[in-house]
Amino acid sequence: MNQTDGSLVLGEADAGEILTLQRAAYVTEAQLHGDLRMPPLAQSLPELLAELADPDVTAFGYREAGRLVAAVRVRILGPVARIGRLCVVPDLQGRGLGTALLNAVHARLPAEVTRIELFTGEHSAANLRLYARLGYVETHRQDLGGYQLVFMSRSRR
Repeated sequence: MNQTDGSLVLGEADAGEILTLQRAAYVTEAQLHGDLRMPPLAQSLPELLAELADPDVTAFGYREAGRLVAAVRVRILGPVARIGRLCVVPDLQGRGLGTALLNAVHARLPAEVTRIELFTGEHSAANLRLYARLGYVETHRQDLGGYQLVFMSRSRR
């Protein structure tokens, strides 16, 4: 895949575009898990704006030809970075953008971060493979009724 314009920090001005990308990307996750009420699909614009205004949260993304094609959010809690809402536009999924964005985020974390955490649904085989390939290991699961969330972490290298 042709490399993007580079990872960039996203802000409140990007919220509408982030929300559109997030909803498009999470439809397949919702279908895999039989849950159309997943939080990434239900998040409102005011909720996203509040999240982006939180000083502990940074959103990163990639653009190609001006189009937001991948995004992720990171919450720093002392020595722990929690990665969430990693999403890639459906027409570019499976081409390395998620890997590239996670690697860019790992490289930009503050020095005090010693552990990185994330989670995904148990039926998200591609996500589970990606995270394992990047050194994440399963720590626990949370039952949501019809499926489980798989929580993973890795030490900071």
